[in-house]
Amino acid sequence: MEVYKLESKQHIKTSMHTCWDFFSSPKNLKIITPSYMGFEIIDAVEGKIYPGQIIQYKVKPLFGIPLLWVTEITQVKENKFFIDEQRIGPYKFWHHKHFFKEVKDGIEMKDVIHYALPYGFLGRIVNKLFVRKQLQNIFKYRYQKINNIFNEQ
Repeated sequence: MEVYKLESKQHIKTSMHTCWDFFSSPKNLKIITPSYMGFEIIDAVEGKIYPGQIIQYKVKPLFGIPLLWVTEITQVKENKFFIDEQRIGPYKFWHHKHFFKEVKDGIEMKDVIHYALPYGFLGRIVNKLFVRKQLQNIFKYRYQKINNIFNEQ
């Protein structure tokens, strides 16, 4: 199994309180996910994330085919970081760390994702041709949406 890594970093012009409130609320994921992904939370998610929280989504990452994606929030340190891990979904392995750090004029947000695909050699080809580019495009979209929400006021 080959494990891939993807990182993203963004400066957000807001307070830690506002930033944490936004990103620790699962309902805001839909706002920062491209519509073509068909992202829909299918269980009632209210309030802030907490360790052990299970979140169920439907996504349509390939040809509009809906897939169930279940993640667990495994660790949370308020105003510092949280980690989500896939329990059911399209990846063989998914581990996503979200870091928040106060910096001059706002917050530095950093995402670090480690992921692996099923199907061995075929999974490596699919990653090279499609999955890595799709993940990069999702994070480009998120970067732009977050800029629109926080940095262009």
